[in-house]
Amino acid sequence: MQTVKEVMTTGVVTVSPETDIKDAVKLLIERHINGVPVVDADGKLRGILCQSDLITQQKKLSLPSFFTVLDGYVPLVSMKHVEREIEKIAATTVADAMTTDPVTVSPDTSIEDAATIMVEKKFYTLPVVDKGKLVGVIGQEDILRTLPNM
Repeated sequence: MQTVKEVMTTGVVTVSPETDIKDAVKLLIERHINGVPVVDADGKLRGILCQSDLITQQKKLSLPSFFTVLDGYVPLVSMKHVEREIEKIAATTVADAMTTDPVTVSPDTSIEDAATIMVEKKFYTLPVVDKGKLVGVIGQEDILRTLPNM
């Protein structure tokens, strides 16, 4: 059984939470990548920044719907969700726009398990974390390379 560590990409391009959004956008475009891990100074994974996180800045803010109960208004979505959406739209740093607590795999995760996560969650790339630190990423192309070996 092949594991993630056998096919993962090391030497990953990363950004810090303090990176300016404009610099992150430029990096994604120049490198032709969909997303980038966000790490702190110690190499600990803090989040992931994807193109979809950045595209949020261009969307219209949808105001929550409310319904009335006993002369009071109750939102149909959580106000925390609305606040997070506003924060992403107004983001100036990676920390403001990134997805925190991303789904990760370990170097010892099987290729089959990584592929299952990618398919079920519709992810293109997964950060590979060992003892809290980013050690690589595994993408769909990495998994495709294993197919001729089956």
